[in-house]
Amino acid sequence: MTRIASCQRRAAFGPVLTTDGIPEALMMQIERPWEDAGPARDAERDDPSDAVMPAAIAPALVGRDDALADVTRALRSGRSLVLIEGEPGIGKSRLLHEACKAVADHAVLLAPCPPVREPFPLGPIVDGVRRLRPTLSGLVLTPLAGALRPLFPEWAGELPPALEALEDPKETRHRLLRAMTELLDRLGVATLVVEDAHWADAATLEWLLTLCASSDLRMSLVLTYRPHDIPAGSLLRRLTSRRPVGMALTRIELQPLDVKQTKELVRSILGTDEVSEKFAVLLHQRTDGIPLALEETVRSMRERGDIVHRDGEWIRRTLDELRVSPTLRDSVLERVDRLPEEARRVLEAAAVLGEPVDVALLTAVAGADGEAAQRGISRSLAAGLLRDVGRGRLAFRHVLDAAAVADAIPAPERWQMHQRAAENLQNLDPRPVTRLMRHLREANDIDGWSACTEEAADLAWESGDDHTAVALLLEVLTQVEHPVEAQVRLVRNIGRFTAAGGASFSATAADVMRALRSVLANADLPAGDRGEIRLLLGRLLLQSGQFDVVYQEVEAAVPDLADRPTLAAKAMLSLAVPRGPWPASTHLAWLDRANELSSQVRAPVELLELSVDRALIQLMFGEETGWHAAREILHEDARTVDERRQIARALVNFGHLATSWGLYKQAEQFLAGAIEEIHTTGYERLSGIAHSTQARLDWYAGAWSGLADKAAAVSESPASLQEARIEASGILALLDLAEGRRGAAKQRLRDLFDETSRRGMVDAMVVPAAALGRSGLLDGAVDEPLDVTADLVATIARKGLWLWATDVLPVRIEALVTAGADTEVDALLGQFTVWLEGRSAPAPAAALLTCRAIVAEARSGGDAADLFADAALAWATLPRPYDELVALERRGRCLIATGRREEALQLLSDTERRLRELGAKRDADRVAQVLREHGTEVVRTWRRGPQGYGDQLSPRELEVAGLAARGMTNRQIADALYISHRTVGQHLAGAMRKLGVSSRTALAVTAARAGLLPPEEE
Repeated sequence: MTRIASCQRRAAFGPVLTTDGIPEALMMQIERPWEDAGPARDAERDDPSDAVMPAAIAPALVGRDDALADVTRALRSGRSLVLIEGEPGIGKSRLLHEACKAVADHAVLLAPCPPVREPFPLGPIVDGVRRLRPTLSGLVLTPLAGALRPLFPEWAGELPPALEALEDPKETRHRLLRAMTELLDRLGVATLVVEDAHWADAATLEWLLTLCASSDLRMSLVLTYRPHDIPAGSLLRRLTSRRPVGMALTRIELQPLDVKQTKELVRSILGTDEVSEKFAVLLHQRTDGIPLALEETVRSMRERGDIVHRDGEWIRRTLDELRVSPTLRDSVLERVDRLPEEARRVLEAAAVLGEPVDVALLTAVAGADGEAAQRGISRSLAAGLLRDVGRGRLAFRHVLDAAAVADAIPAPERWQMHQRAAENLQNLDPRPVTRLMRHLREANDIDGWSACTEEAADLAWESGDDHTAVALLLEVLTQVEHPVEAQVRLVRNIGRFTAAGGASFSATAADVMRALRSVLANADLPAGDRGEIRLLLGRLLLQSGQFDVVYQEVEAAVPDLADRPTLAAKAMLSLAVPRGPWPASTHLAWLDRANELSSQVRAPVELLELSVDRALIQLMFGEETGWHAAREILHEDARTVDERRQIARALVNFGHLATSWGLYKQAEQFLAGAIEEIHTTGYERLSGIAHSTQARLDWYAGAWSGLADKAAAVSESPASLQEARIEASGILALLDLAEGRRGAAKQRLRDLFDETSRRGMVDAMVVPAAALGRSGLLDGAVDEPLDVTADLVATIARKGLWLWATDVLPVRIEALVTAGADTEVDALLGQFTVWLEGRSAPAPAAALLTCRAIVAEARSGGDAADLFADAALAWATLPRPYDELVALERRGRCLIATGRREEALQLLSDTERRLRELGAKRDADRVAQVLREHGTEVVRTWRRGPQGYGDQLSPRELEVAGLAARGMTNRQIADALYISHRTVGQHLAGAMRKLGVSSRTALAVTAARAGLLPPEEE
């Protein structure tokens, strides 16, 4: 019984050949999609918004250069037999179309063979002749042409009289074939093209064999065919297996396109170079590089509006499964429909399974066994729809073919096949949960699917794929009705996975929080569960920066957690973290309450987690007791993976805070230990934070060589947590400023300042606020420095977070003394001094010395130079060479102001040299200008590449690198220089290779440091 509907392929060949499998009318629709579509399409054509959607056009011939050259050469030489074989949609007809264009002066007879059950003898040749020559007027034929009267009744008045009938049918057939040969010779046909010869009738194939055996044949023959579709016993095998006498043989076997060729074809279809690599890889995976499948897929995606322009590239809006176009679907089903029942069952099973499987599973799902199953597999393989993938496994040849067959199976039968697949997979060890999950759902086994999906989510989480884990659980929670207990279990895991896996949180944030709130709205939810879910919601709100409701949710969770001391302590510690509007006393009160609950916590890993959080909060407030707690934590015997991951978290954060305290040696040790634990325990989600902290430490320590690459790797990695990307981006901005790229740096800093302000990240606000403020002060401005530091310093003072004042307070103090706000200056210095008393915090202490020197300089204090010397020494002790050199520069200026010129110029000369060696070009230039103003010659000593090419940057590479350094995209650079987008990419790649860097940011930093870039225009 046939269960898959058939659809015959349309044979609509005209004077111009079309791409394989696409009629000419359809090609016209692809080229001019607004035609023949009615008023609606006309309206779209006039819609300005339609300009952003690429129109699918006739694609270029891609990946067939060698084949085209071979076919063209054969047709030009004459007396050639050209065999072009390949699977459906591979591009046989398109190749012929291009070859025929190359020999346009030759008369070509096109003879496509339709896929009819009872083909008319010589029908393709007859139809081709009719199209080529509507009338025989002026054509001289011999009496032999009378044999053609039965084939061309419309030419009865022009053909010679009918010949005498012969008794032997073989002689009659031979006479007819000779007459057809004569007709083509009189018509002057130079090339006979028989398309889809696997569908040709026996008479046509017999005639072609006689042509190839003829020694006086003057034309070339071209045959296209599908090897897997040649019927048993077909004469086509004889024709393709023998070299014809006196004719050259050219055999072309077309293969699918690779990823690079796929991208090129899509570019030509859309008429643009801007196609993302990810999109090209996806299309190749889903179409296996078959040109027809690619064209049809892109066309259908265009019609659905799935193609969008983003970040300078055409990409797909979503990356879910691609749908099968009607043309591809009907072509595949027509092929399947011609197979016997047992083969169709095997193909349906392979389509349902959707991946390579062994014969036992394939036949079990097909519901077949024994000889019938083996016959079905053999016929499916012979038809080219099934393929052997090795190790005894079979699979559909192409993904889209499998999808077309699966969609055509009646729903009840498809459900049963999925159920059989699940039953057979259940007993495997280990259980293939991902495969089981799909089959159970398709079989409508909702309970089984739910349980299997939760199991798959746990496995995804253990492997580090938090995004998949959350997506799977969200699907189970939102698409199936569950009792309250199951809802709580699901949202507990969703919240836990999301809170810990912040790298991918932004992609699912809205859905996750909506799911948590929907469960919270359940009136039957127990109080403890409500408190737990509120706490999870609060943590997610904190990650998303919604501080206006974070503390509201977490504070509301505390009463509900009265019987759950561990969760209650976690909630209290969340409230103790110094963010939000509360003063320090409120945060510290929550910290005390959390400490009181510690005795009620029993699980070692939970005790360790709470201890780490308490120590971190103490260190944020600058409490020395936090370091005592840190030492105790790190001496604990962490045995389980979860405990060691808590140690890794502690080490990362201790390293971060040690950097802020100015304990750089300890910070190095903490970070080295953290990275080792991260790799050992597979806790890679913390890797970005560890590396961004190390980058910050390298900036302070003056280890700037290669720093841009390290920071860019974190900033540009989608796996990095948001905090890590922010910190790394701040380092890149500081490098930009130091190198003199003020425009790019200030834009990045403003973006960081806005984001960290919105998220209430006090510590992360320091870098952009301080850098923007200092840049403004160097320009002689005071308004911006006052503005960007006001709220931040006020928060630091209100919450007592003076640990974060190190970089920003000197900027704030200088802006205030410049503005004459002496009262506020004295108040801030007084508070900062009181906080530092009794604390061993070297970095804040050096900042306090700097602030006092700035005030003394502004108030014309004679001891300003000495105070800057003290500050420089404090910075050098850390060490922080950049801050040391800035302090020495200011000491030099003070010395000049007090008449100690020679001492000052010697100091400034040494400072200028060290700044330039460090890589602080902008600061070095500023000091050099002071030296020149006082009559001291300054020779630039930074590395500059020699003119020329070879291993040095060419003039165009320098030009492109300079524009990239200013933040311009490839497209903007191309427009500015009147070159192509691709050429810009080549110049950037060449510049990166020559300078030994791997990112645009590192290219800009290295080229600027080498003095290769022109000064940036403001």
